[in-house]
Amino acid sequence: MNDSVIPFALLCFTSFFTLINPLGTMPVFLSMTTGMSESERRRIIMKSTFVAFLIMISFTIFGQVIFQVFGLSTNGFRIAGGIVIMKIGYDMLQAHYTHIKLNEDEKNHFADDISITPLAIPMLCGPGAIANGIVLMEDAETLLKKVILVFIIAFVFLLTALILRTSTKLVHFMGETGNNVMMRLMGLILMVIAVECFVSGAKPILIDILQQAHAS
Repeated sequence: MNDSVIPFALLCFTSFFTLINPLGTMPVFLSMTTGMSESERRRIIMKSTFVAFLIMISFTIFGQVIFQVFGLSTNGFRIAGGIVIMKIGYDMLQAHYTHIKLNEDEKNHFADDISITPLAIPMLCGPGAIANGIVLMEDAETLLKKVILVFIIAFVFLLTALILRTSTKLVHFMGETGNNVMMRLMGLILMVIAVECFVSGAKPILIDILQQAHAS
């Protein structure tokens, strides 16, 4: 097996797990489903994770097509994605959960069907995770790495569903302190990934600018 496959797989798992952040989603999910039965919670979990998975896979696989249609630069997207992921990581480092912003209308009606919005979008499938998927698919230069990327996305969402299924027990077990420590740790990992993403996008742009300046 290629030596670069295992580091790539680990990068995929850590980045998606921290961006999707099922542990941070637990208390929000429990607060939104207060008073619901376990069967209703299971239905919401299955629907939200499935919808988020489909959206994530669609952007991951067809992201490059979107770039070509709109004439967007992959390097520019890496820089923008790095900034978005950095913001999310910084908020998590401060133990602030800022994935979700509900307006007053959503607050009054989210109980009707929270599985799509806000749970699937933007909590489980936010802009940072989408950007991460598109960038990683661009980095997956072999078919094996592309298959690994899709498999890990599916695995992370399956793991997310399992974590949310046991959210009541996990929240009591971890406590507020444990949840904050975990969130800060994942935020630090995200910020490192964001720096790598930003540098990988900015480097070729700066090299191109210097080459053009030298040629002129």
